[in-house]
Amino acid sequence: MTAATDTAPGAVLTRLAATGATGALHGRVGALYLADGAVVHAESPAVPDVGWRLTAGGRLSAQEWEEAVETGGPDYRAGCFLVERGRLSRGELELCHLSALFDAAYFVLFPLDRSQQAPDRFLKEARHWFGPVRPVPVSVLQREVSRRRALLELAWPRPEVDVAPVVPASGAGAGGAGCDEPACGRRAVLAAADGVRTPLQIARALGRSAFATLLDVRRLAAAGLVRTPEAGVPAPGGPAPRAADPAVPEISLLYRIRDALEAL
Repeated sequence: MTAATDTAPGAVLTRLAATGATGALHGRVGALYLADGAVVHAESPAVPDVGWRLTAGGRLSAQEWEEAVETGGPDYRAGCFLVERGRLSRGELELCHLSALFDAAYFVLFPLDRSQQAPDRFLKEARHWFGPVRPVPVSVLQREVSRRRALLELAWPRPEVDVAPVVPASGAGAGGAGCDEPACGRRAVLAAADGVRTPLQIARALGRSAFATLLDVRRLAAAGLVRTPEAGVPAPGGPAPRAADPAVPEISLLYRIRDALEAL
């Protein structure tokens, strides 16, 4: 294992990409896995992983997911196993994996707790048991992370809502504006807001994108539908609650990501 000397996460990734590195860039909030200089997987305890998304949404049973992990995992091809056994189509696998990868990568590179370091330890030749699905160039990942940071700031420049319990404002209900897909996502988040769960806990309970849930919470706060706490509110501890209700998937976002990669 080697320590990365660059302080900026973007500089670390750029260097690894330039050298065609293969391995895992680890930090306290997760890891990015690279193969030949491209990102092939990302994981963070802050966000729902591929398995959680597929099982919480009802696309796979817990038994089907465990079979893929146990059978395909030792050979670093759990994802391909799902396609070969007819559990998922190739397109479904790519969309779900890309969503999970970008979701985790955002929180690995920019933790919500600003006191936590970005990843700074690189383990050469390390591979993830899920296996590569669709490698993402580091430049694409960096652009997407920057875009997401800008979206959050534009939606509501108060990061306190990212880590505090989501508390509905007085009179706020789940039947908010419109019936388009983004509004449906916000309704699901508002319905799950119980004054106890944080945005990331709501994302895990619903089995949906953690970033999309953060963005929904900020937009709900901007609309006055959830309360914005005072600055300096600490993030509560404890395990994230589970729930069986799946949220509406962010299909349009996933297709935009895949189309962007295919255009490279």
